[in-house]
Amino acid sequence: MTRIFSSIVAIGLALAAATPAAAAQVSAATSVHIVKPVSLTKLQDLDLGTLSFSGFAGTRTVVISRAGVVTCAADIVCSGVTKAARFNVQGTNRLVVLLTISGGSLSNGVDSIPFTPNGPSSITLTNTGAPGNDFEVGGSIGVEPTLVGGTYSGTINVTAEYQ
Repeated sequence: MTRIFSSIVAIGLALAAATPAAAAQVSAATSVHIVKPVSLTKLQDLDLGTLSFSGFAGTRTVVISRAGVVTCAADIVCSGVTKAARFNVQGTNRLVVLLTISGGSLSNGVDSIPFTPNGPSSITLTNTGAPGNDFEVGGSIGVEPTLVGGTYSGTINVTAEYQ
């Protein structure tokens, strides 16, 4: 009987030793921030209006502000309806969007006029998606007295990306 009792105790001890210890558990919070892609839309073209001039030497600068106001040199008469270019950028609220704005020149097929755009370098979005944030681009041109009359046109290139 002592042997049976010893065997039962030995089996019980073996089973107790084989029982795993209690497992430890911890949790970690999980999150994700989804960023909407940046989108850029042209709302309005830039128009410097009509320029007329005669009898000056050198180069004169004509500037259009971001508000669409044209400032002409003393030897140039500016008239007509003017407007700055307007764009809309959309994306994710509170993110900064970097803007790269480039111009080049305006051409009538014969002559060209150097154009330098002026716009913001960045915008902090104030909402997500529509309506987005509008911004304006003005610029300046260098007018020479030898320019041939006609309509001169070119492009403003705008690139938008998150900071």
